[in-house]
Amino acid sequence: MQRDPRAFLWDVRESAIAIQSFVAGMDASAYAANEMAQAAVERKFEIIGEALSQLAKLDPVLASRIAELPQIVAFRNQLIHGYATVKHGTVWNVIDNSLPSLIACVRSLLQELGEV
Repeated sequence: MQRDPRAFLWDVRESAIAIQSFVAGMDASAYAANEMAQAAVERKFEIIGEALSQLAKLDPVLASRIAELPQIVAFRNQLIHGYATVKHGTVWNVIDNSLPSLIACVRSLLQELGEV
């Protein structure tokens, strides 16, 4: 049985919101000094990338509506396979500059499709 595409969007939304809660009140230097926050954030980014990768296979038309989906999946791959070279500043930049628009996009799609 195939998974409902909305479930992948839900996973993305919930993981992205969790990332925001993990770093609430932090700045880039506080994040860089907090190994637990880094581990939690990176794990949630891995989930986001995997969920979007699976969504792209299941419903490419829907997935194409998510801006920068290939870059998000590539970021997930970098976190998993290139973990030793991940820079905290890069992760922070994604949190600060890209995560809000991803959340807005996914919320809009979920609203359009009807919540899971």
